[in-house]
Amino acid sequence: MDSTDVVDLNDARKAAGAVTVKPVANAIRILRHLSQVGTPERSVDIARRLSINPSTCFNILRTLVMEDVVDFNPMSKRYSAGLGLARLVEQLVTQGQRVQLAIPLLQNLAARLRVTVTLWRRIGSDRIVIVSSAASPTDVRIDMAEGQRLPMLMGASGRLFATQMDLDDPEIRAGFEGIRWARPLSFETYCEEVRLAAKRGWALDDGHFSVGILAVAAPVYSPSGSIDFTVSAVLFRGQRDEEGIKVLGEALVEFCSELGSVLF
Repeated sequence: MDSTDVVDLNDARKAAGAVTVKPVANAIRILRHLSQVGTPERSVDIARRLSINPSTCFNILRTLVMEDVVDFNPMSKRYSAGLGLARLVEQLVTQGQRVQLAIPLLQNLAARLRVTVTLWRRIGSDRIVIVSSAASPTDVRIDMAEGQRLPMLMGASGRLFATQMDLDDPEIRAGFEGIRWARPLSFETYCEEVRLAAKRGWALDDGHFSVGILAVAAPVYSPSGSIDFTVSAVLFRGQRDEEGIKVLGEALVEFCSELGSVLF
């Protein structure tokens, strides 16, 4: 490369740094906005908030949906951050940062299902902890505090972790007997519910963890097949009928199967 080539290359770099491709910049602004607000929005509202031409905003959103980085709900006509966005950077982050990437997805799920959503993580050999919580944007909602720790067997999530344990082990039963349930149940009934959870892929706690509260949870499997995380939907007892609970459980299973690509 001679001196002329060097000058030309530097000039090209300067020119490239000075050019802004507006549609690309707007696409990044839209992605950043959807990740920050955490709730689905209409195209016209996004355009107004970001001062983008409505037609341009719609076309950018449609392209982002095709590229799987934005999700579109045809019923509500609203857009939200998609799982594909998290996959773009999944190789560059730690697990703690991966949990942060999951937050807008949990917020979107809470808004879509109209329930409080919690992400639980297994810690040590006998505890689980809430690492993220997203409340439903409704007038009446249930708040779950991040950092809350429970015995591993407790709640809907506990039943999922129990599916990978030997329930005939006396230590497991001893751990169960040491739990202070809000609405007591027998170990035999608990084991039946664990087996049912393993069969259908999601678990239910009907007021045993907290009186008046129903929780439905699904597992997030690691690449090795272990359960390190669960996602739980928390609502008031009687808020959904049996069929509605089933639909909720199946929605969580579908969500968790995709969330695994973000967390691992």
